[in-house]
Amino acid sequence: MSHVKAGGSSKNIHNNAGQRLGVKRFGGQTVRTGEVLVRQTGSTKVAGPGTFISKNFTIHAAVDGIVEFSKVKKGHFTGKSVPRTQVSVR
Repeated sequence: MSHVKAGGSSKNIHNNAGQRLGVKRFGGQTVRTGEVLVRQTGSTKVAGPGTFISKNFTIHAAVDGIVEFSKVKKGHFTGKSVPRTQVSVR
């Protein structure tokens, strides 16, 4: 006869708010200096001319202008090149 009570499992204990990641300003939109263009986890999109990337990989506009998205090939340290989306402001 067992002397340990049955341990139940709780399934609805994770109640965290979302991080609100994603593209905040789309291609063709006008932006001002410092506006957030893309919020991301890791460098899935790369910062191009007219933009800068912050500590948490958020891409901001460095100048006033119009947002553009383009495809580029980015080289890894292993020598493999991978396609990435480049965000730029002109």
